[in-house]
Amino acid sequence: MSIDWNHFTPLTALAGGALIGIAAAMFVLLNGRIAGISGVLGGLLKPVKGDSAWRIAFVLGLVGAPLAYLLFAALPKPQIDAGYGSLVLAGLLVGIGTRYGSGCTSGHGVCGLSRLSPRSLVATAAFMGAGFVTVFVTRHLLSI
Repeated sequence: MSIDWNHFTPLTALAGGALIGIAAAMFVLLNGRIAGISGVLGGLLKPVKGDSAWRIAFVLGLVGAPLAYLLFAALPKPQIDAGYGSLVLAGLLVGIGTRYGSGCTSGHGVCGLSRLSPRSLVATAAFMGAGFVTVFVTRHLLSI
């Protein structure tokens, strides 16, 4: 393994992480809700009267942020080394995992850990462990 030092940008990564942390803290302090994406989207699938407007605004913000970024710079070109079938399977597995884990990486990893939630610590460790094992198996054992 080697690091591509030309594209290693710790300051922008730190700034992005700080912005995510500030946004999550503001969301819980001002709205009293956890900024877990699966929970926000799940609430739109089974809407409750008076509870949809903020969820729609949240999702529009997620979609609108890259569009606003385009006003200042070009979006980086993503490189995905997987086929559509693998991506669909991965998406379904992540969706199933968020249901069984009662939340996603943003809810548990960002918001739950910052609240020192033991349940979120276990969930985040499980997410990360499953990711490590998946990468090891697919890259080193199956050579995919």
